[in-house]
Amino acid sequence: MNRPKCDEYDYIQFLIAAQNAFSSVEAAKSHPAGVAGPAHDAYTRLLQRTQSDGQALWDEVRDCVDRQKGVLVIDDSTLDKPYARQMELVTHHWSGKHGKVVQGINLIALLWTDGTARLPCDFRVYHKEQDGLTKNDHFRAMLQAAAERGFAPELVAFDSWYAGLENLKLVRTLGWDWLTQLKRNRLLNPDGQGNRSIHDIHIPLHGRNVHLKGYGWVKVFKTVAKNGDAEFWATSRLAMSLEQCAFFALDAWQIEVCHQGLKQTTGVERAQFRRASAQRNHIGLAIRAFLRLELYRLQTGTSWVEAKRLIIREAVRSCLANPSYVLSPTA
Repeated sequence: MNRPKCDEYDYIQFLIAAQNAFSSVEAAKSHPAGVAGPAHDAYTRLLQRTQSDGQALWDEVRDCVDRQKGVLVIDDSTLDKPYARQMELVTHHWSGKHGKVVQGINLIALLWTDGTARLPCDFRVYHKEQDGLTKNDHFRAMLQAAAERGFAPELVAFDSWYAGLENLKLVRTLGWDWLTQLKRNRLLNPDGQGNRSIHDIHIPLHGRNVHLKGYGWVKVFKTVAKNGDAEFWATSRLAMSLEQCAFFALDAWQIEVCHQGLKQTTGVERAQFRRASAQRNHIGLAIRAFLRLELYRLQTGTSWVEAKRLIIREAVRSCLANPSYVLSPTA
């Protein structure tokens, strides 16, 4: 059996260096060996045989996180695939970016942050038709895996989609506190007079301890979003102050920044592979490419975008000093 002509690290470095085109053809054309290097089919086969899953990501990030500190954040994001017609894993999902249901691949990620670092530690690709698992199943699986890996975070943060009772009780069973948002129709009992919608309950500025139906006592805060709508935050930490809630909410927002950076710098949603295995592995390798950009940012203070520009800036400078495309004299 012939030895593969490229490996996962070749592809990761290609994703870091590439600026616009993120295909197997472009990866082959960009290989240092040139025409003597691997053909584009070698990269296609690589993405079908490798196993770049959550475990592979954890093997690389485990020594970069402090498992006894920080905040774990879980959220999902839709990778846009507006023109896919025969691509596996592509279904319809809600997109916060577009404010509507769009066609794409749904990625659920687990992020560790200390307020400065944004380090992805695990991920799942949601496709219920293929594996029978819901988003909440993936949520619980990632938290249980995090507990087995020795995490003891200060808090676990997630949005209202994952605020179901089974998920909240799992976090409590693991011995962790949580912070989430509640939908306006969530039922709570503030005064022993029966359950009422959180929207109908008076919540003072400093928050209020209330009984969450089916769970127990929680503390809720009411804030106002940029569009003027009320937002309701809830936590299992009954002594949390409004200032602490705002601080942890900023930590929770880091996963949105992470998703945006992942899409802008690694081509995670731009692969055109049809097979599910290739798409899954491309996503996994893209997240590992982003991990390298994030660690470089922490070490040098260089933003992800600037780090990618540094790769091509010298080539542009060389081209400007010695232009390759010039007009030939006509006389």
